[in-house]
Formats: sequence, C-alpha cells, structure tokens
Amino acid sequence: MTTTDPTRELPKSWDPAEHEGRLYQGWVDAGYFTADADSDRPAFSIVIPPPNVNGSLHMGHAYEHVLMDALARRRRMQGYEVLWLPGMDHAAIAMQTMVERKLAAEGLTRDDLGREAFIERVWAEKAEIGDNIGNQMRRLGDGVDWSRERFTMDEGLSRAVQTVFKQMYDDGLIYRAERLVNWSPVLKTAISDIEVSYADVEGELVSFRYGSLDDAEPHIVVATTRVETMLGDTAIAVHPEDGRYAHLIGSELDHPFVDRKIPIIADDYVDPEFGSGAVKITPAHDPNDFAIGQRHDLPMPTIMDDEARIADTGTSFDGMDRFEARVKVREALAEQGRIVKEVRPYLHSVGHSERTGEPIEPRLSMQWWVKVESLAKAAGDAVRGGDTVIHPQSMEPRWFGWVDNMYDWCISRQLWWGHRIPIWYGPDGEVACVGPDDEVPAGYVQETDVLDTWFSSGLWPFSTLGWPDKTPDLEKFYPTSVLVTGYDILFFWVARMMMFGTFVAPQLGEGDTIPFHNLFLHGLVRDEHGRKMSKSKGNGIDPLDWVERFGADALRFTLARGANPGSDISVGEDHAQSSRNFATKLFNATKFALMNGAVAPGTQRAGQGDPVGDLPDRSALTEADRWILDRLATVRAEADAGFESYEFSKACESLYHFAWDEVCDWYLELAKVQFAENDEQRSRATSLVLGTVLDQLLRLLHPVMPFVTEVLWTALTNEESLVVAAWPQPTDTGTDTRAAQHIDDLQRLITEVRRFRSDQGLKPGQRVAAEVEGLDAAGLTDSRPYLDSLARLEGSDDTFSATATIDVRLSATTVTVKIDTSGTVDVAAERKRLTKDLAAAEKELAQTTGKLGNDQFLSKAPDHVVEKIRERQKVAAEEVERLGATLSALGGS
Repeated sequence: MTTTDPTRELPKSWDPAEHEGRLYQGWVDAGYFTADADSDRPAFSIVIPPPNVNGSLHMGHAYEHVLMDALARRRRMQGYEVLWLPGMDHAAIAMQTMVERKLAAEGLTRDDLGREAFIERVWAEKAEIGDNIGNQMRRLGDGVDWSRERFTMDEGLSRAVQTVFKQMYDDGLIYRAERLVNWSPVLKTAISDIEVSYADVEGELVSFRYGSLDDAEPHIVVATTRVETMLGDTAIAVHPEDGRYAHLIGSELDHPFVDRKIPIIADDYVDPEFGSGAVKITPAHDPNDFAIGQRHDLPMPTIMDDEARIADTGTSFDGMDRFEARVKVREALAEQGRIVKEVRPYLHSVGHSERTGEPIEPRLSMQWWVKVESLAKAAGDAVRGGDTVIHPQSMEPRWFGWVDNMYDWCISRQLWWGHRIPIWYGPDGEVACVGPDDEVPAGYVQETDVLDTWFSSGLWPFSTLGWPDKTPDLEKFYPTSVLVTGYDILFFWVARMMMFGTFVAPQLGEGDTIPFHNLFLHGLVRDEHGRKMSKSKGNGIDPLDWVERFGADALRFTLARGANPGSDISVGEDHAQSSRNFATKLFNATKFALMNGAVAPGTQRAGQGDPVGDLPDRSALTEADRWILDRLATVRAEADAGFESYEFSKACESLYHFAWDEVCDWYLELAKVQFAENDEQRSRATSLVLGTVLDQLLRLLHPVMPFVTEVLWTALTNEESLVVAAWPQPTDTGTDTRAAQHIDDLQRLITEVRRFRSDQGLKPGQRVAAEVEGLDAAGLTDSRPYLDSLARLEGSDDTFSATATIDVRLSATTVTVKIDTSGTVDVAAERKRLTKDLAAAEKELAQTTGKLGNDQFLSKAPDHVVEKIRERQKVAAEEVERLGATLSALGGS
C-alpha cells in the first residue's frame, strides 16, 4: 500500500464515504488480517461470538465488534501474530422459523417437503443471505481473517460436534431421560432458557375445592392461575408442620373429572403462610411440582400434546386448546360448586417464546441431556485457579452462582435444521452412538432430534481451529487470548464453552486447560435516555445508518469511548456527531501541520534527499515542545493502561482530551508562533516535534479510529500502512515539571485575557495595544510572543494609555496586563449592554436567594430541586461579580 507520491495532498475535507471502502479492501488484499500459524511472533487470538446467519448486526453487535477489533489492531501493532477469527451460527430455531414462514406464504409446510428437501431449502436460504453480516462487518472495519471464516454447520465443525458427542456419551455424560422442559407449542420443540423472555400478564387466580363439598367432611382448597392443569394433578402438598392439615396427610381425595385419587402429601417446599397453605401438584407441567413429584414418586401424566391441546385425559376437555380449556374447566368447577372464592384478576410473570411470542408450556418430555456436575465444577475451578480471568472481577460471584448450581442441560431439539444427534436405533431396540469415522450399523435408523445450537457454539474456540485434528492453528492460537462478549450470555454460552474446553483439555497440549485466558464482559448498549433498545420501543439504532451519516470512525469512537467492563453504555446521535467532529478536528489539525512542514522523525520525503533526522536534544527545544512531548508520554501510558485493563473509556477519554484540548487548542497555536520566527533551526525542531506528536497520536488512536488515522498517518510518514506500524513505546527522557508549570501559567494568562476581550465585545481578530508586567517573575520572559499571538495583543508606543487592567494570579506571582481599548470599543453601547445583563443577573440572584431563605420552600421542595436552585444562585453571583468588574474596567459613567 505504498504511494508513488510521498507528498500527496490530503483532500479538502474529511469525507468518510470517500475513503473507508477503498481502505478496507486494500488492507484485506494486502493480507494484513491473515494470520500465519508458522510465525515466531507471540500469538494473540480472538474468536468472534458468531452472530445468527439469518440476522443482521444490531448496535450491540457493533459495540462488541469495535472492542474486539481495537484489541486485535493494537496487538498487531505490538508485534503479535494476531488471529481474529470470524464466523456465523446456524441459528437452528431462527432459521427454521424463517424458512417455515416463507413456506407458509407459499401454502406449504415442512412436512409437505419432507426432511431432506426442507434442509436443502434452508441451505439455499443460508447461501442467499449469508454475506449480509460479512458485508456489515466490512463496513465497520472489522480486521478479521476472512480466509478462516467458519460456520457452525460446516464440515469441520460438524466433525467436531459428532466427536465430542460420542466422547461424552461414552463417558456417561450424555443420557436420555424424561424431564421437564420449556416447550414451544408453535415450534413444537423444547427451547433453551435464553430463548424465553418473561413478562407480567394479567391472569386470574382461581381457588377451588378438592374433596367433599360438605365443610364437615374431608376437603382442601387450592389456588392456581392455570386451572386447566388440574387435569394433571397427582397430589396436594401441605407443610408437614401445618396443624390445619395434619389429619389429612396420607389420605386421598377424589379428582372431580378424572378417575384418579389425589393423595395429600407433606413437603417442606410449601409455604403455610401463603394462600390456603395447600398447593396442587402437577408434576408434568410445572418445574417446582416436578421436583416434588420426584421426591414423592408421584405419577406424572402429560395432559397436553405438542401443540398445547388437552390430550389423553379421558375427559370432555380433550382436544381443546389450553386457553379454551382454562375457561371450560373453571366453568365446570363452578357448576359443581367447587369455586370457593370469586375469581379475581392476578398479575403474574409468564415465560414467552422469544421467536414466536406465545407463552411457553412447561412440559414433561423425553429428551437428551448433558450431565453437568463435573463439567461445571471444572469450569468454576478454572476461574478460581486463575487460568481464566474475568473482567470485571465483580462478575465472578455471578459466574460462580451459575456454575456451582447448574442443572443438567437439555441438548435436544425437535427441529430439522441443525446437527442431527448421532444416535442410531436398531430394529430390536439397540442404541449406537456413531462418531464421524464410524460405520452406521445396517438397518439402524438415526435419531430425529437435532442438537441445541449452544452445543455446537460451545465448541467454537477450538472447533474453529481444526479440533479434533492437531492442526497448526490449534497449536499456535489455542487457548485463545480473550473472549469478548456481553454479560447477559455469561451462563448460556460462556459456561458451555468453559465446560467443553475443560472436557477436551486432556486431548490438547499441556496447559491447554481452558478455551480463553481472559473473559471480558461488556454491558448493553442503551439509548441516550438509558433505556434498553428494542423494536417495541422504537428506540433501536441501526449501526450502518450511523456509518452512512457519520462514518465508521465516528460510530467506533462513540462506542469505545463509553466502554468499561461490565457497564452498560448510553448513546445518541449527539454522541455520534461529537465523534464525527473529532475526526474532522484530527483531519484539519494534521492538514495544517503538514502545510507547515510537520514531519515524523526518520521518514523519507520524495525529492528531499536523506531521511529526516531524529528529534533534537531536549535542551534545544522550547518549553512548549518539551511540555507537549511530556504530555504525549503521559497520555501514551494512560492509553496503554486503559487498553490493557479493557477500560476503553479511559483510554479514549485521555486521547480525546489530549488531541483536542492540548494538541489542537494549544500546541498547534504555539507552534504557529515558533514557525513564524523565521529561525530555520527552530522551525525544523518544531516540525519534528509536531510530526512526532501527530505520528504517535494517530498510532494510539488507530485501534478505535482506523480509517481517518490511516489517511493522515500515511500522508504524514509516507509509510506503508498504520495497520502494520509499530505501537508507541515508552520514552525515558524524564519530565520537565518547570516547563509544564510555565505552560500551565501561560494558558491561564492567555485564557483570562481572552475572557476579558470577550466580555468587552472585542472582535476575535482585533489586536489591541498592551503592556505586561510580571512576566520575568513568572518565568515567562520568552513567552510574550505567544501571549501576543494567542491573545491578539501588540506592543505599546509613546501614545499608549491603559483603559483597563487585568490582574492574573499565576503559580509564582501575579501578572498585570494593561490594555488600551480606546477606539476599539463603543463604550456607551457596551456599558448599556453590560448594565442590562447585570440587572438580569442581579434579579436572578435575588430570586434564588429569596427561595433559599424561605424555610417553607426548603421543607417541601425535593432535594434535587433545592440543589438546582443553589447552583443557579452560585452562577448568578459569579455573573454579578464578573459583569460588575467589567463595567468598572470600562470606566466612564
């Protein structure tokens, strides 16, 4: 990516759309992002949390990708062999749902096509939409190794899935059993906890009576929000120490509709203070009831089919949808006189399928499970032992809370799209688990269920590198260096990767006991008001929209600037516009510097002979030069510390304020003065200092703003590309504290003079005569040229007569600036304006002081209102003092 014209001109202004696509493709074509497994450089590797193949990148994805890319780009610049591996997840439920929806529009179902033809249709859809996310990643500037892109159902990953399944099955860690699952009646499959969202729903609480309708005879009252499930009741539970029911424990009551006796059992789970103190037990349709059913060896009849219709109860309710049955069962109980209280509304939390929106049904079902006890312990021990470090550390209790109390994992799904479970059944009931290199026994039929998507994505860190084969990639880049993901899927994905990683560890190399050394958990992206982004709220932001409007650098800097471990981030258009302004500021500052001869030390300019030399000795530099170089060294260290600790916000804030407040607002202005001295040696030193500062600053900003920094840096240095440039290193030159103090004093002095000029209504470019006293005592003897240039002052002559005096207290002394504003200000008009402003400030001060002196107001007003009034009073008092001083300085009447 070298240029034939090292002195090439920058465009007139920064237009991201003009450069970003061309730059990115150039980086890819140059092979900058392609990792070399044979390299002798230290390895740094990240695997991308694979987005769903049927989706698109939302702002949360963009946030995550920016942070991963920043880490990868910085490590590449630091001399690491970097692999950032991309890929996508087959998203079993999402893809199958999407394709079935399209089929429905054609008047077809998956059964009409048959399994094989349906799978072919899904693959065709995948091929059609598969590039969507990749194109979005390119727009964001993701520096991923496209040559290693993977898919959770490609041949290599399918081989890994079959291999680990067989190993775990043979070790007794995978088994088949009838357990309670989250059931989606629309999808007709079990779904994972992460695919269930909870919402408060207005239901009804029905209290009804088991047993005799005669109060003198044995009976008991229970309450439920799902009265239809009483068709599957197999017990009533009471607390063993509840004296009200002691005489009933061990007895049985008739079921009102089913030929079944309902035993009264005692269990500590029951809260005797809640409701009637008696609980109906439906083991096949409630998680808590299932646990009680296991403890007491209760029957567990399933009363609904896979579409949540009442089935196999032998009652008139069979065939009804569960919601219709809820009404009909309640009415039938009322007809029998069993409703003991008026049915009343009841707000309760109900789980819904995230994909289809319907309430999920807890349902007893024959499924495949992973026995997690030993795997979860290993995952917990990996963090306890420090093999994997969680950032922030405050997330560790949440991690241990999950892995130390994990239930066995349901891994089967009643779908067609996905990794089909490699279990085969023989004609006489035989069961065989078939690995990828095994022969299927003749006459055997394969299990119809597929694996939970989290099963294959749980293998992602090592399956993408070629496991179960011993590949160069696996040897070089595993364990991976860091996993970047949201804290919201810590359990669902991260825990599974840790369990699989510790399981396969003995098959890998020594020390390869975990899938990643560091786990960086970021928060959620919220809107500017702190609300979670969602389609229903209409507050979601398309990251590609911001790329179009503000540029990829602006999007990236906005997200990185707000990123800290474990913390949510709020963003709005104002943030993006501010970041766009920052990119423009960098562009304009660098263009100005180049126009004034700024050059990075050691670079070669066309037609200028030998390479530019190094910086002059510090003794030959001005205090302004030494100050900015010292600040550069400090900011470099702050940025390094921020990136190392995943505190992107701290790194970005430090770089932003250094670039804007110190380089652009101050040093560039001071450099103009030094360039104007027509001293060749001084100008050369200034150009090298300015070139050094910009060279290092652009390198430091590159991980989060790769495009604008690339354009500016290559123009400044005439080097190949910032992507492969070296990361700035610490310098051992010491710190000139005297220079720092003098520049701080100079800034204060200039700021006060500028403030006076503004108050006086002087035009920005208008120069005024001035005499300055105290510069020698302040150590600013040589700073008069800076003061004159930046404060628009000029020397005095014999006719000078001060009309105003400004006293500025500096660190060592007070400097007095006497200014002659005669002829530059319409004193009468200015006095009139200032008098009006003073009157308004005095009125505000009187009003706020009156409120704060009113005890009745103070006793009733909220604290935040009182605090706001105090702040207004403070501002008004400062304005009164300032305006009064300005009027006094004007003189006259």
